[in-house]
Amino acid sequence: MKRAIFTIAAILLCLTLKAQYNKEIIREVLMQSDTTYSGQNINFPAGNAAISITKVIIPKGTSTGWHKHENHVFAYVKQGTLTLEVENGCNREFKQDSTIAEVVNLSHNGVNRGDEDVVLIVFQTLPGKNRTLPGKK
Repeated sequence: MKRAIFTIAAILLCLTLKAQYNKEIIREVLMQSDTTYSGQNINFPAGNAAISITKVIIPKGTSTGWHKHENHVFAYVKQGTLTLEVENGCNREFKQDSTIAEVVNLSHNGVNRGDEDVVLIVFQTLPGKNRTLPGKK
C-alpha cells in the first residue's frame, strides 16, 4: 500500500514539474533505457559517485583503440557516424543525433569510417566522491 501511494505521489510530482516549463520550451527525450545497446543492465555504483561530461573528437579515419569501461558511459553523437566494434560481435553504427549507452567491462573500439570528424558529448559515471576526473587536475 505504501509503495502504491509513493508511486502515485511521484507521478503527480513529475506531472507538476513538467507543467512548470514555459510552453515555448521544447523538451525531447534523447535516450531512456535500462540496458546498454548490447543488452547489459545499467547499474550505478553504490555510495557516492561523480560524473564527467566530456567533448570527444575522433578524427576521420581513426579509432579510439580497443578499451574497456568499468563504469557506465553514455554519449550523444553531435556530428559524424561512429561504428562501435565489440569483442562479443555486437557491432553497431551510430549516426549524428543518436545516443549510445556503451558496454561495460567488454573490450570495444570506436571507429570513424566517415568523411568528417565524429564529435561526441560523453557522460561518464565514476565511483567515489571528489575523485580526479579524466582531464582534470
